[in-house]
Amino acid sequence: MNLAVMLQPPSAHVLVVDDDPDLLRLLSMRLRASGYRVTAVDTAEAALARVAVERPDLVLSDVRLPGRDGLALFDELRQQHPALPVILLTAHGTIPDAVAATARGVFGYLTKPFDSQALLEKIRQALALSPAPAEEDGGDGDAWRAGIVSRSKRMAEVLEEAKLVAASDAGVLIRGESGSGKELLARAIHRASARAAKPFVAVNCGAIPESLLESELFGHVKGAFTGATANHLGLFQAADGGTLFLDEIGDMPLPLQVKLLRVLQERAVRPVGATAAVPIDVRILSATHRDLEAAMAEGAFREDLFYRLNVVGLTLPTLDERREDIPLLANHFLQALVEKYGKKVNGFAPEALEALATAPWPGNVRQLYNVVEQVCALATSPLIPLALVQRALRVRGNEVLSYAEAKLRFERDYLVQLLKLTDGNVSDAARLADRNRTELYRLLQKHDLVPAHFRGDGDDVAGGRRG
Repeated sequence: MNLAVMLQPPSAHVLVVDDDPDLLRLLSMRLRASGYRVTAVDTAEAALARVAVERPDLVLSDVRLPGRDGLALFDELRQQHPALPVILLTAHGTIPDAVAATARGVFGYLTKPFDSQALLEKIRQALALSPAPAEEDGGDGDAWRAGIVSRSKRMAEVLEEAKLVAASDAGVLIRGESGSGKELLARAIHRASARAAKPFVAVNCGAIPESLLESELFGHVKGAFTGATANHLGLFQAADGGTLFLDEIGDMPLPLQVKLLRVLQERAVRPVGATAAVPIDVRILSATHRDLEAAMAEGAFREDLFYRLNVVGLTLPTLDERREDIPLLANHFLQALVEKYGKKVNGFAPEALEALATAPWPGNVRQLYNVVEQVCALATSPLIPLALVQRALRVRGNEVLSYAEAKLRFERDYLVQLLKLTDGNVSDAARLADRNRTELYRLLQKHDLVPAHFRGDGDDVAGGRRG
């Protein structure tokens, strides 16, 4: 199916501006016959007045109008509604003006006389690659989901469930691939809850070494271990009254899973080295990109903890499953990045935006943001061209790894190099790494690395042939 047809909003509202009454009537008839809701006016001033009452989904305007012309109308609309798509109708004498206008952000132009099918296709493209009014302007009732930009039905269903569960204190397990926005959803649930005025504290369980994670979560008292020179408040206590978000909960080591379960059962936390527990009032939200059911079957994740955390489960769709959001997100990110870099960029060329909308996104929303940041930083013209987007899309996926993913990859590569250097001798590897043998064995198991495979009499190296 044509992308424009697939992403077009239903019953889109088109504002048509032309001072030729016959052409205005003809355009209105053709658009209504194609299923659009049409408002027709004959001056730029009348168009601005109608937009003030109700923002349309698209403006179709002649360039030559009495009083303020179509280009001046576009400039005014651009200030009020940056994402509102405008298509210009132009006679041959005004083509240079229309071409110049596309560099300022006009979606496109058609020369008179124009083909009806070409006009309808241009309108479909513009509507598919532009946000709907509610998505651009927002609403007072949407403050809780600030930062989550979407018009996808899949995301709407997830957000509806999230708002319902926010009213309770039930544990929520958010599933989704890396970069799909799990922390954003957790923050939204917190803002929609009765705990909104209290702290929201997030911790990535896969990014902190096991030896430090316990102290970070539960705190410690002075003298609890070497280097503990003062009492340290843990994240559970820091989040008291509010919400604690445990990201990548599937990476939490088993010993800490036991202690976390006890905290959830007793509603109290005992800092490392302390003799008494401290009562806490914290709601737990957690997230993972791992298959926890498989981890439970392998004994790597506790079943009793899983059911404590997964009272309600929410699953975020991948970006590929919500393609209608890609143009919306790309424009949203671009507006923020233009401010950040102080660039004079008005938007994407239509073909550049379509390239983003049809590209694969293994890194999800995080990868899309990084691509938009790259093209914004490198842009030298008011409209980002297709060539710049194509260049950014060729960047290898490892450039958009999350911190946790990059850390895991470095850790595995480091261990492989150690084992190669020591010919699979764990004692020598531990000495070089300044770690004890037990800790090194645990790390090797974590990455499925078998020391024997690195010895001279072995054939395989981490699943591959020795080179």
